[in-house]
Parts: sequence; C-alpha cells; structure tokens
Amino acid sequence: MANILVIDDNDTLREGVVAVCERLGHDVAEASSGDLGVRLLEQRSVDLVLTDLKMDGLDGIGVLEAVKEKDPGIAVMIITAFATIETAVKAIKMGAFDYVEKPFSTDALRIKVNRALEWKALQDENARLAGQNEVLSGARDRAPKKEGADPDGSFEGIIGESAPMQRLFAKIDKLGRSGTNVHVSGESGTGKELVAMAIHQRSDRVDGPLIKVNCGAIPETLLESELFGHERGAFTGAIKRKLGRFELANGGTLFLDEVAEIPQSMQVKLLRALQEQEIDRVGGERPVKIDVRVISATNRDLKTEVEEGRFREDLFYRLHVVPLHLPPLRERTDDIIPLARFFVEKLRQRTNANVTRISEEAEQHLLAYHYPGNVRELENVIEQALVFATPPQILVDDLPPQVSGAKPKPDGGFRLPAGDIGLNDFLEAAERQMILAAYDAAGGVKTETARRLKIKTSALYYKLEKYGIGTVAGRNLEEGAEAEAAGD
Repeated sequence: MANILVIDDNDTLREGVVAVCERLGHDVAEASSGDLGVRLLEQRSVDLVLTDLKMDGLDGIGVLEAVKEKDPGIAVMIITAFATIETAVKAIKMGAFDYVEKPFSTDALRIKVNRALEWKALQDENARLAGQNEVLSGARDRAPKKEGADPDGSFEGIIGESAPMQRLFAKIDKLGRSGTNVHVSGESGTGKELVAMAIHQRSDRVDGPLIKVNCGAIPETLLESELFGHERGAFTGAIKRKLGRFELANGGTLFLDEVAEIPQSMQVKLLRALQEQEIDRVGGERPVKIDVRVISATNRDLKTEVEEGRFREDLFYRLHVVPLHLPPLRERTDDIIPLARFFVEKLRQRTNANVTRISEEAEQHLLAYHYPGNVRELENVIEQALVFATPPQILVDDLPPQVSGAKPKPDGGFRLPAGDIGLNDFLEAAERQMILAAYDAAGGVKTETARRLKIKTSALYYKLEKYGIGTVAGRNLEEGAEAEAAGD
C-alpha cells in the first residue's frame, strides 16, 4: 500500500481519481487547491502526488517545485487538459514522472499510477542497497561461497525440483564464478528477477549492490538520467547531482528488466557503457569509470526484435553473452505442488493462518491447469484460495473458477496413445522416456541414473545402448563403463 496525494480544484475529477487509487488499495489524501496540497505534504509521508496543472493560486508547476524541494524522491504526475509538448516537456524536465491528459480512462490512470509507484519503489530500494554497499565496502572477508541447493532444498529462494530447473541451477552455480553478462529470457511471471538475484548471490560481487531497473516502467524522457545520472543544473529541476543506476551498481550487478523496451535512441548509449565500462552523466563534462556486471531480461524474443529492426544487433551480442531460458510453469509441472505448498506457508499468516495444507483433490486441479501467468499466477491462485478456505485445508471449491474447472487427467494423467501403436512399442517408448528423464536428472551420471530407476548399472548400460540414449545425449558411454559395472 502506498500513500498518495491527489490535488485538483475540480471536485468531480478529484473524487474520481481518489476512488481509482483507493480501489488499487492505497491510502489516499486529497486537496482542493495547490496551497492546501503543499500544506498536507508537510504533515504526512507521500509516495506519489497527482496534481492538476491549471488551478487558481498555486498551479501544478508550483506544486511540482514544492514537492521536489521537499523530497526529490516523491513521484509526481501532472493531470492536464492542456497537454502540449511544451508543458509536458517542461514538467518532466523539472522532475515530474509523467503526465496524464484529460479526459482519461480508468484503465489508463491505473496503469500510470502503478508505473509511478513501481518507479518510486525501485528508487527507494536502490537507495537502500547503495547505503548497504557503503557500510559493506570495507568488508571483503566473507563466508565461503555456497554450492548446490540451500538447506531447505530451494536454490537462493527459488523453488524448483524439476529436471529443467535443476539444470538451470547448475548453470547459475557456474555463472557465479564468472563476471560474464547474462541474458535471462522467459515468459512474464516465470521468475526472471529471482534468477538475477541468484546469479548475484553466487557471484564474487555478492558484497556489492544489486541494482534493479524496470526499463519498461520509466518514461523515455527520464531513462537517460535514471541510468547514467545527471549533474546539478543539467536541466530545469536538477537541483543537485544525481547518481544513475550504473554508478549505484558500481562493484556489483545491474539488473535491466524488460530490456527490449529501451528506445533505440538510448540503445547506443547503453552499448557504449557496456563496451567502455564508463558512462556520461547528463550535463557532465567528463566520463565516469564503472565496474558493473549486467544481467538483462525480457519476455520478448530479442533475436526477433533484432531481425525486425527494433533492437540493435551489436547491443544484443553485448547483453546476450550467456543466455539463460527460464521455462514456463507448464513445462515444469513437477514444481507446481512444491510451489503451491510454499505459497501456502508464505501467505497464510496474512490471509488465513489456520489453513495449513491443500487437499489431494485440489492439488490434482492445480496440476491440471495451464498457468498462462506462470509462477506469479500460481501465487495469486493460492492467495485467493486461502481467503475463501475453511481451515484446515484448501478444497477444490476454494480455488478460482479457471482452476477449479480444470479437469484432472484420469488415472494419474495416463492417456491412450493416438494411432495404431502396439503394446510392446508403447511400453518401449515409455521406458525410453523414463530412462531419458532419469539420465537428465542425474546429470548423465550412470550409477545415479540406475539408482533412480532402481535397476542394476549393467542393466542400464544395456538399455542405454538399446535406445541409443548415449548418442542422443552426446556423451561417451564407454568412458568409465567397466569401473561402474564392476560395482554391481
């Protein structure tokens, strides 16, 4: 929940804006004039100010100046029916986050309010991390780097028991020992930010800051200042020097989320920063050296963006040094129930503390659903279910309709194969798939594969050769075969 101040001398419009913000769950104060709004600002903590531009007495520009003088970190959005390029540019150059033109729809206002508050939250978090970095800058001794999963079975807070996630964790472990730029791709809601945090935590830069930037949440006119900073007097409203995200991340990691949203005019400057490891503050006279590892992420296909001329190819190769793909939840169904149980523990204290588990039937419906919103949607599903559940467990009827209506597959998900396949052929195909899955999960270690399958290693070698799995996996089956077989 954020604290919002709405200033407008039009009662009807002001009340409408207040209603929208309150429906979003925020604490909203209102003022019918600029002067009253500034007085309220002195009396309470505010994250976002929405102010009309044209008002009797103190107008929106005056309010903006007063807000920025009190706290440059407060987000300000100008409401105007007189939106021209001149007024919009003037307001933004003076420090306004954005403007909204009357008449506007409820959806448009809601989107802009959410973006402004996200920007404010990132500002606050980055300031906190920068402060932590100053405290830790002299402390270089730390505990030995972790390897493998955390004690609770997760990996840097990421829940993932499936084979695809175990392979991803192994890559993150290796990436922690390098300073290479990484690009994380995946659908919205898959957890790209968690992966960036895990890479940073496993890296030699863990004592440095992790600074996050949502490139899609910052207006183009503010992006250069946000990334590279500015000098005092660089433009109207630049009342003091501001360090950009690159400088705040110095000695650590910069996470550029939604990097495909960066406009082409900024892509050139970002490319130079990556190539030269130096940046130019807006209004600065000399370049500033930086030492930053960049992790980028997007839910778009960057190669397609390059092919269609929206993203620079040279920048693509600077960011895309090591690609990591985060699979959607529908491709890692082994993680659905562990994640659901984790979310019950995480969320029940603030929703329904006496609910401690999910019924077996409800779990079958969770497994049957396809989750277009991925892990983020699953968390939302569990939170909704907790609200309506009767202790001690979540039942099918407590789940949202799209999930409770999903039909679990009969007999544990078994389906007759299509076509005219015989029983022997079907059993051999199933056996091959099971061996492949165990072989992958064991990382190609044949003794571990045999253990998982509960067969002798000598029997496994026969089946691997029979199905040509060594050729498929690209590994040498002969290497060490005698030594492993001797253990039977």
